[in-house]
Amino acid sequence: MEKTQILVVGRHPEILATVVRLVNNNPDWNATGCLSDEEAIAAYKAQDFKVVLLGGGVDEVSEGKLKDYFINEKPDIKIVQHFGGGSGLLSAEIFEALR
Repeated sequence: MEKTQILVVGRHPEILATVVRLVNNNPDWNATGCLSDEEAIAAYKAQDFKVVLLGGGVDEVSEGKLKDYFINEKPDIKIVQHFGGGSGLLSAEIFEALR
């Protein structure tokens, strides 16, 4: 079975690494973490992501730019804002987006 690709965008390297690790704890998911808008857009072009997680530290300007780009490229993409709350909340947010 092919893994569900999830793009995680954040601004804090340690937090981003933790979120990517938590997502990858689910054997059906594969997370790609990006620290910058440019890196996120390049990754989005290269893979077929089903969910985008926008984490803490992504300001309103970047959030708007990224959402516009992602939706324009793939109108049915699921975008989730994740600001923390532990692995249970993170998994619930992803499961909800995938429903």
